[in-house]
Amino acid sequence: MTDRENLIATFLTDTPWHSWTRVPLAGDASNRRYERLRDANGATVVLMDAPPDQGEDVAPFVAIATYLREQGLSAPEILAEDHDNGLLIIEDLGDALFARVMRDTPAQERPLYQAATDVLVALHEAPMPELEPLGPRLMAELSSLAFAKYRDVIREEASPEHAARFTDQFEDILRRTIKGDVVLVQRDYHAENLIWLPERSGVAQVGLLDFQAARAGHRAYDLVSLLQDARRDVPAVIEMQMMERYIAATGVDEGSFRAAYTVLGVQRNMRILGVFARLGRDYGKPHYVDLIPRVWDHFHRGLDHPAMAPLAEFLHQEMPAPTPDVLDRLRG
Repeated sequence: MTDRENLIATFLTDTPWHSWTRVPLAGDASNRRYERLRDANGATVVLMDAPPDQGEDVAPFVAIATYLREQGLSAPEILAEDHDNGLLIIEDLGDALFARVMRDTPAQERPLYQAATDVLVALHEAPMPELEPLGPRLMAELSSLAFAKYRDVIREEASPEHAARFTDQFEDILRRTIKGDVVLVQRDYHAENLIWLPERSGVAQVGLLDFQAARAGHRAYDLVSLLQDARRDVPAVIEMQMMERYIAATGVDEGSFRAAYTVLGVQRNMRILGVFARLGRDYGKPHYVDLIPRVWDHFHRGLDHPAMAPLAEFLHQEMPAPTPDVLDRLRG
């Protein structure tokens, strides 16, 4: 038994779940892993294993989950915790991921996106917790990963001067467009992190996962994450309708919101290009590279907006398209 297994066994010893059967669950792109614990009667909970020595910290997950539940939203209840060793027992929200429900029942696609949009409306009306800001400089720096891990690998040359130029100019664009009140942004709000809970009511029907990196940011950020999904094609008509639904429900200025939505789409999709390329080439996870063409399409479309005019030509020149040869290289 490994040291980590010993820690988990010790953690479970003094809990009601120490004798329950443990089954691995699919993980994510982080160092966290998950197990479903089940008793003889079919009751279940989830073990989150987030090793601190690999940079993980369960405290933000606990804090944000508690806040979201206080707003009447369906984040998992925290049932037991060991912060020092990065272990949690949390409520099991089930397997009805939005992506699976929409795949199996296509007629549910629009209602589920409506429900997810309504969660954002409700969350953005809630009082803000104290969070670090997701500001223009940080967002520009996060997007510049596309140079180091995507552009430079493909071109086989380092381009620190190109990345620096991009970061400074993109920060300026973000400062001009990302204005207004700040809200809690979950930062990974999409169909594989949302769980359908039809037995609950209202906005509580949407189960929330993977929100531990939440920050204070622009209200368009999570809507972009939802509607410009790296993992599934969202019909253009649904993207348009959900933007209109959010604007109508919140009363935000439409022109400013749409500009911010588009620029944040470029920001987010450039960061994802870098992250997925790094996961494929540096961490041996080539399935993320297979998602890059969709991300590229979102990114490329955003460059047509007038707000991106100062950088559009530069990015068209510097960011190579994900051809089959390019994708093979990124798979390592």
